[in-house]
Formats: sequence, C-alpha cells, structure tokens
Amino acid sequence: MDFQHYPFHSQRMPVMAYNGMVATSQPLAAQAGLHMLKNGGNAIDAAIAAAAALTVLEPTSNGIGSDAFALVWDGHKLHGLNGSGRAPKALNADVVRAQGHTRFPSDGWLPVTVPGAPAAWDDLNQRFGRLDLAQVLAPAIAYARDGYPVSPIVAEYWALAAERFLPLRQAAVQGWGVIFAPRGKTPQAGARWASPGHAQTLQTLAERGVRDFYEGEIAEKIVAFASSSGGLLTATDLAGHQSEWVEPIGVGYRGYEVWEIPPNGQGLTALIALSLLEGFDLAASPHGSEESLHLQIEAMKLAFADAERYIADPEHASIPVAGLLDPNYIAARRELIGPDARLPEAGSPPQGGTVYLCAVDRDGMMVSYIQSNYQGFGSGVVVPDTGIALQNRGTCFSLEPGHPNEAAGGKRPYHTIIPSFLTCDQQPVGPFGVMGAFMQPQGQTQVVTGTVDYGLNPQAALDAPRWRFTGGLNVDLEYGVPEHVVRGLTARGHQIHLPIRRGGFGRGQIIWRLEDGLYVAGSDMRTDGCAVGW
Repeated sequence: MDFQHYPFHSQRMPVMAYNGMVATSQPLAAQAGLHMLKNGGNAIDAAIAAAAALTVLEPTSNGIGSDAFALVWDGHKLHGLNGSGRAPKALNADVVRAQGHTRFPSDGWLPVTVPGAPAAWDDLNQRFGRLDLAQVLAPAIAYARDGYPVSPIVAEYWALAAERFLPLRQAAVQGWGVIFAPRGKTPQAGARWASPGHAQTLQTLAERGVRDFYEGEIAEKIVAFASSSGGLLTATDLAGHQSEWVEPIGVGYRGYEVWEIPPNGQGLTALIALSLLEGFDLAASPHGSEESLHLQIEAMKLAFADAERYIADPEHASIPVAGLLDPNYIAARRELIGPDARLPEAGSPPQGGTVYLCAVDRDGMMVSYIQSNYQGFGSGVVVPDTGIALQNRGTCFSLEPGHPNEAAGGKRPYHTIIPSFLTCDQQPVGPFGVMGAFMQPQGQTQVVTGTVDYGLNPQAALDAPRWRFTGGLNVDLEYGVPEHVVRGLTARGHQIHLPIRRGGFGRGQIIWRLEDGLYVAGSDMRTDGCAVGW
C-alpha cells in the first residue's frame, strides 16, 4: 500500500459532541485523551494523557525532553502556564561566538535547555486534574512498552530527520540513530514501533513523581550523559527548574478576544497582527482573495519585525508588551500598510517541530496545550536507555551583542510555541492553535480571520490554503491558492514561492463551544490527527 500519495480529493467534516472532545495531531493520542474523559477525568487529564502519548506516537515533533505551554479555562477564568526551561547557567554567548557561530547552532548540546514538559504535566495535574498522574500516563506507557503502528505523516518526517542526524559525527548525537534509526533505517508507515527506555522513563515518573526528572534517577542519567559528551547541563540546572503561572495577554478583535501566553512566547506576534488587521474591512474582500491576503501578510510582517526585536525572557529584559499593543502605536504602524509589499522594520513602541492539542469536558473546562522539541526531534541528543530526545529551543537565542534575547545562562529563549484561546464578551468560545515554529502566529491569524471575518467552521478554517511570510519580501503560498491571486500578489511586489513539500504551513486543532453547550471541532488535514468526542 502507498501511504504517501492520495490522488483523489477527500474532505474532513467538523466533529460534534456534548460530553467532551479531544483534538490532536495523532489519532491514538486523541483516543488516549478521550479515554480519560470517559473514565471520570476532566479536560486537563485528557490533555496530559494526549500530550504524554504524543511523546511516544509522534517523536518527530516532541518528546519527554520538550517544553510546553498551556491556557486553561477553569469554568470561570483563563489561566496561563509557561512551561519553558532555561539555558544551562554555564552557557555564554561569547563562547558560542568564539566557536565561529553567527547564528545559534541547532544540533548537539549547545541549544539544549532544561526540558519543561514533565513539570508542566505535574503542575497542571496538581492544580486542575481529577485523576492521579499514574493513571493519566498509562496509555503513553503502554504504547511505548507494547508498540504501535507508525502513522503515515510521522513516518515521512521520521525519514527526513534521519537525513539530518545520521550524517552528524558529534558524540552527543550518535545515540539518535541507535534508538530512532536502527541499522540506518526509520520505520515505515504501519510498522510497529516500541521504545522500552521511553516506557521505563514514563513509568518512573508515574511511580516516583515528576521531580525525579529534575532531581532523581532520571536527572542523574541526563547529567551523566551531558558530562561525558560535552554538554553544559548540570544537576543544579535541572533541580532549579520551575514552571510559571502567568496572566494571559489578549486583544479585542471584532467583538471577540484573542488570548495568548505573554513573552518569552511569540503569542504577542499574533496579537499585534490582529490589532493591525482590525483597522481594515477584511470581509469586504472574499476569503483567500488577493486583497485579503495582502493585508494579512503586510500586518504579519510588521508584527514579526517588532517581535524579533523585543520578545525575550521577561526575567532578563524589559519587554514593552503594553506599548506594542497600544492603540496609538498600532494606528501608526497600520499607516505603513499600503497597496504594495514593503520590507518590514521594527518600530519604537512606548516603553512599559511541535504538537498542538486541545481538550474540553462536559463541565466547561477547556485546555489549549502545545508541546515541542522545536526542530523535529530537537537537538539530536538522546539520553541513553531513557528514550529522552532533548529539545533544541536554545536555537532561538540571538547572538547579537546586547539584544534582549542574547544567549545567556539561566535565561529562557524566544519561544515559538503558542497555545491560543478565543472568548466573546469574556465568555469562552474555545481553544485553538497551529503548530509550526514561526508559522504559528501566522496560522493563528489565518484561523481567527477565517472564523471571525468569514464565518468558516473550524474544519474549513483549518483546511483553507495558507500563506507563510519567511522574511524580507518572501512569501510561500500553499497549493490551492488560485493562480490569479498568485499573480496579483506578485504584481504588488511580493516574492512568491510555491514549495513542493506539504510541510511548513503548520498543523492545527480547534474546538469551539456553541451557544447550546454543543462542542464542534476541526483537525488539520496536514497531519495524521483527528478530533474525537462523546
């Protein structure tokens, strides 16, 4: 059977349910979450179960060595959790520059920061969960121990990862091939894959508690491997990790409110873009039209210019969040959007590889959750006998001297992963997100405009062909954008590219709550996933 080619048009329909829903990028993970809902758990239990299962089922995007962020509607209020880790205290930008790097490297130990996902699972479980963590982790443990059939798109990205990691000769990444490409081959779609070391690590977390990852036997294995293979991570770095509960930030958009995690995440980028777009009547032009896409692209360019200049770890830099969203500043920046494409520059505001999933339950709790190793499997560093593939979030540090996001020990990098949430008159509409590095605020903006300006249902909002700003005047357009739109954007000065590969445009999930308590969900066709409910 050919799992790579689909010659005939097919269509996903929105999924509807009353008692609860889970939408993820991998069907078995969605079922793990749904199992929690059916067995007395709530949306938090479902989200953690799905997230833990995804570390096994979709290792091409995330793992136990990931970071995580979450937005939680508890029935009355929206809460934010920043589960990103900090750089080892021994990291020094001068040392990295001295090695000849002009951009922060992406492979090996240098970009590894302390993984925050395990602590995030525990924090969410302790504050909001109904079931004990051992019960919630059980599906992930079973998949890792007993194996599962690899899904088609995961198999495709697994093979691409092998092209990246197998040629590397760094001692720290040699273990990647041993675990994920034995005998130089990655699993094909439908092949059974099991990871005993991964299962044992999850079992240890279930039995001894998540702090074992940071202060116990698992931590000792991580530190020992770092010490023997050139890593900077120490026992002190791991033991000092804590998640942070934060107040979400949001903006109004045509009667709705869009919410994000504040920096060091890049959710602010989407909020800036939407604030700029609110001054234009997008609905006056058809969805996907030249005019509509041009305005969105130009707004996103300005948003990224400011984001790249100012977003950093707020513990180490003063970030003008309020200034960047100030109505007067937004209005001035909006004046820069004209009929033609232009190169973006940051303004001067007033001072003041990833998986996304969402889950809701019958009592109205809703979770927007995202977890990532960043670039596929992350750094390529795999801790022996543990199944832990360590992230490379440090790749997003700047090496520009004096930049707010300049690499330094104990600092959290600019983070691309951003869960989002939509409300109307401060009442919940639901969680949504689009994974994919710097595509994430772009995908979120396209989902919000599709939903609010054009009335698309969640599946249609995810199915719509996407655009992606990649820097300068460069814009990628996905297959399905009409030829006359491509020509029109080119005439405006956009440098249009039509990538052959389907990756790069993000993969999203949405669950909306309708007026009568019904939930309706969509799951991105660009991944193996699905939405399930009961």
